[in-house]
Amino acid sequence: MLLSKRTQGHLIALMTVFIWGTTYIATKVLLTDFKPIEILFFRFTLGYLTLWILAPRLFAWQGIKQELLFLCAGFCGVTCYFLCENIALTYTTASNVGVITTLAPVFTAILAIFFLKAEKPGKSFYIGCIFAIIGIALITFNGKFVLSVNPLGDLLAVFACIFWACYSILTKKSSNYGYNIILLTRRFFFYGLMLMLPALYIFNFELDLTRFSNSVNLLNIIFLGVGASAICFASWNYAVKLVGAVKISIYIYLVPIITIITAVIIIHEPFTWIAAIGTLFTLCGVLLSEGKVKVRKK
Repeated sequence: MLLSKRTQGHLIALMTVFIWGTTYIATKVLLTDFKPIEILFFRFTLGYLTLWILAPRLFAWQGIKQELLFLCAGFCGVTCYFLCENIALTYTTASNVGVITTLAPVFTAILAIFFLKAEKPGKSFYIGCIFAIIGIALITFNGKFVLSVNPLGDLLAVFACIFWACYSILTKKSSNYGYNIILLTRRFFFYGLMLMLPALYIFNFELDLTRFSNSVNLLNIIFLGVGASAICFASWNYAVKLVGAVKISIYIYLVPIITIITAVIIIHEPFTWIAAIGTLFTLCGVLLSEGKVKVRKK
């Protein structure tokens, strides 16, 4: 039996967040030998090359208006989102960033009201968001209820949410033109990498490819570049095209749950009853928001 396009979109989104949920472990391993900006650059460079292998054909210039849309998507979703998130972690706690970045679907919904008239969330969407945020807070603190306040770091985390929301909206608008998803994602990556170049100088980027002679480093960067970047960004963009930016953004809440599960299995981190309750809250929030988003027809 053939699945509907909407069902396909939901399944693709689930697959994508499962992979994204495991990236934190790979990144944690790489941080031993690499700076955050180095991981980011190597990851998306490899992802960009992978997309060329998957679709080895040129994507013609689409005119200044369309290219500006693509540039803004790359700037928001590749350059700014990841830079803000990584820099925020150097100024504030991971707990703060983890909780704050769960606001991304709310910002997406707000922007969608103004820029995607076909999508209008109802009250249940926001109630579900509250449930999910409570769940993420429980998971993130995990028994350590110490929320340190650092305005700069927390503000950067809020900006990361806004940039991801903008990326989701720009992705939806770009996909409406019927472009090949892989070629479109590759164009996003290209602009994101170009706009990342000034940050390489600012954060003292070092090329030093000899670090990849370590098989652990090599395998983890391949996972991040090929799987979490090239394949997952393309699959996420495709899911947004099939289902919509607001509904698909809700799946972001599942990422920390998957992270906890994989951390317990792979690196044997403890799983407390607080994390279990947080997982339940988050799942309930996802189901509530996903099932009750109202779509306003054109």
